[in-house]
Amino acid sequence: MPMRSENSSRLALTEDWQHGGFGLYIHWPFCAAKCPYCDFNSHVSRQIDQDRWARAYLSEIERVGALTKGRVLNTVFFGGGTPSLMSPDTVHAILDRVRRVWPMANDPEITLEANPGSVDTANFEAYAQAGVNRVSMGIQALNDTDLRRLGRIHSVADARAAFDIARKQFDRVSFDLIYARQDQSLSAWEAELRAALSMAVDHLSLYQLTVENGTAFGDRFLAGGLRGLPDDDLSADMYQLTQDVCGEHDMFAYEVSNHARAGAESRHNRIYWQYGDYAGIGPGAHGRLTINGQKLATVGWSMPDKWISTAERGDGTKDSTALSALDQAQEYLLLGLRISEGIDLDRLTTFGRTYVDDNKIDELVSLGMVTRRGNRLAATSRGRLVLNAVIEELMPLE
Repeated sequence: MPMRSENSSRLALTEDWQHGGFGLYIHWPFCAAKCPYCDFNSHVSRQIDQDRWARAYLSEIERVGALTKGRVLNTVFFGGGTPSLMSPDTVHAILDRVRRVWPMANDPEITLEANPGSVDTANFEAYAQAGVNRVSMGIQALNDTDLRRLGRIHSVADARAAFDIARKQFDRVSFDLIYARQDQSLSAWEAELRAALSMAVDHLSLYQLTVENGTAFGDRFLAGGLRGLPDDDLSADMYQLTQDVCGEHDMFAYEVSNHARAGAESRHNRIYWQYGDYAGIGPGAHGRLTINGQKLATVGWSMPDKWISTAERGDGTKDSTALSALDQAQEYLLLGLRISEGIDLDRLTTFGRTYVDDNKIDELVSLGMVTRRGNRLAATSRGRLVLNAVIEELMPLE
């Protein structure tokens, strides 16, 4: 395929964010306690000046709004950290400013992450009044022993009570569970999963426990102290069981780790996976923004004190890097193959040329790892079991 002209390629890059929509991610970096498996940018602090943090967020919203003037904002996501530790006044001020800065979609999705130990009925009422219409809860386990192992500060009773409170305030409530935990059997995971599905949810995020470097679990694993983790065969069986049991309840995997009833998918996360644009505001928050025809990868300063001081001076961004056409093609492939509908091969060419070898696609189709229907390329259920290997085979290197 001949290369596109520079002007037509820049036009494609200018318009490309529209394929996936436009979202805003707000990172709240504080937690009541640091979980031993967590590698997110989270910090424990006894003193938090909520008013100062609100002012810093508002300043950054104004700055990014000037760069993206006129774009219709589809979603807002408060992540962390533990955003349910935010003052309702802070959330209200942020959402009020967001509405002033950007035109909003007719039915915007506004999500706030919450942990059961930080749930307060009055706060949830205030979040809803501010405009939050979806809550994602970090329950992680329905077993008190494993909650303690995971370093969670809530009990199963706390989690169920918090979930009930959330359901009374919000039409859309999701929660996370971690499986493939220490000493967890296949039958125990099935019982726990069925208990979760009985809680009348319409969205579940189900993650296999991953031991990350730099975490307390990572240090313990390197020292030989993290025993009882499942082997690869048991982990694969747990993954397949998850697909089967969720499928029985019409909670299909629209993404590798995310299950939902039709229409209840996370619209914000879809922006990531469909490679739209999103602004990242807050300590360590990542973003992807197309400005003047160039896709930029942005990231804020990680340490809360550093971020807030720079945001107060006018810009909390640590780095803003122009992504090449190859960078974008790689990211689109990496993210898009995680979702059930896969990627649009025609869109892939808008980054400048044909990036994926047809022979590799044909080989993976013959192995039952991917399907190709017209211009759509998607991983099969078998391919999702080894998705990293599938992506590695397809990933363009130059």
